[in-house]
Amino acid sequence: MTDSRDLVTALVAELPGWLPGQRWFAGKDRPVDAVLPVRATVLTEGDPLLLHLVVEVVQGARREHYQLLIAGREKLPEYLGSSWLGTENGRPCYEAANDADVTGVLLDLIAEDADIGPLRFRHEPGADVTGGLRARPVGAEQSNTSLVYGSQYILKLFRKLTTGENPDLLLHRALQDAGSEHIAPLLGSITGELGGAPATFGMLHRFMADAVDGWAMATTSVRDLLADPELPPDQVGGDFAGEAQRLGTAVATVHNDLREALGEQRADAEELERTVKAMNSKLDAVAREVPELAEFAPTLRAAFDELYKVDQPVPMQLIHGDLHLGQVLRTVHGWLLIDFEGEPAAPLSERAALRSPLRDVAGMLRSFDYAAHQMLVGQPEDERQAERALEWAGRNRSAFCDGYAQAAQPLGDPRRWPRLLRALELDKAVYEVAYEHANRPDWLRIPLDSIARICSGGE
Repeated sequence: MTDSRDLVTALVAELPGWLPGQRWFAGKDRPVDAVLPVRATVLTEGDPLLLHLVVEVVQGARREHYQLLIAGREKLPEYLGSSWLGTENGRPCYEAANDADVTGVLLDLIAEDADIGPLRFRHEPGADVTGGLRARPVGAEQSNTSLVYGSQYILKLFRKLTTGENPDLLLHRALQDAGSEHIAPLLGSITGELGGAPATFGMLHRFMADAVDGWAMATTSVRDLLADPELPPDQVGGDFAGEAQRLGTAVATVHNDLREALGEQRADAEELERTVKAMNSKLDAVAREVPELAEFAPTLRAAFDELYKVDQPVPMQLIHGDLHLGQVLRTVHGWLLIDFEGEPAAPLSERAALRSPLRDVAGMLRSFDYAAHQMLVGQPEDERQAERALEWAGRNRSAFCDGYAQAAQPLGDPRRWPRLLRALELDKAVYEVAYEHANRPDWLRIPLDSIARICSGGE
């Protein structure tokens, strides 16, 4: 068995400079003080070598765990040069997600129900998983890395690790047992332990080769509308309202399935008070970092305090937790929801808690606003284009709520809960302000302008 200690020591020294350049790294908002090796597991010997590495990233008081796939070859192919990390004993070493020659072993191990060190590779009961396929990475992700095997499977690797039962795995299993038609079939997982607690490292799904993600469909529709500033939205070839309505029905159906499978409860006054405090705490933290948000703070607090006036029991259950147009896929058979892990930046305790399904509704309403306005980022101000973007957002927000109302139980129409829906949408927008400030400053105006509209009653 290969002794990986020298290799790990050499490579970990390169990671403080390498990690901030990775799309999935969540710590871009502050310097990396240190990277500490936690555990290295050799998955394959020889040339190429494949190593599963868990590291702890130290950034001030923040300490977070990440998983890496490290490979070493005697000769590094030119197409893998951008993944290079360093050289150990004359052998180039690199992050292996882009190497189809080595990542195929992950599927093989799941098909074999293999145990390697602390890692457990398993296929789901009754799932037919066949190995021997090469992988290709999906390039559009941010917080995780996914590998597609042929046209059959997709393996999602969680880059930032948390301990405890992963909501993505838990909710997919519950929905699959309930016979949900709005998820991709779950076929396998990679699990193990981290610091003595259970951890999930990856999930294998059926790959939906005919699927298109909702963000791509929606932004194409926006482009078509902006290209013809005079044609009514329902006459534009790419009108999205029908799909938005069907998507709303799909989301409500998933909420129904989760409630029936995993139960629900009603929020009491103490729960509403905790929610308001959490919203205000987030607002305080973000306003300290983003001065542009401070002018809206009094109105935001007033909107959050309106939750104290909610005079009917609020249903609480397990939900998606990070729902937006990039988390849904349109296939020939309908809409699918993916990635049930919740907001990656939120602690597991929050992501695994019972919450109002209207959080998911608010997230999707915010996503329609994003889709409408992202094409205006960096462009000269154009009043007519801005009006058309708002028109598109309003039309599709209404269509989504119409579709949700058709299937939602017991909530019904989300618009029956104006105080709660408004507060949840503003809370999501505050989160977006923090994200854009740290990652895409040129997009910061999207959530800030939306907060201004909502606070003024214009949205």
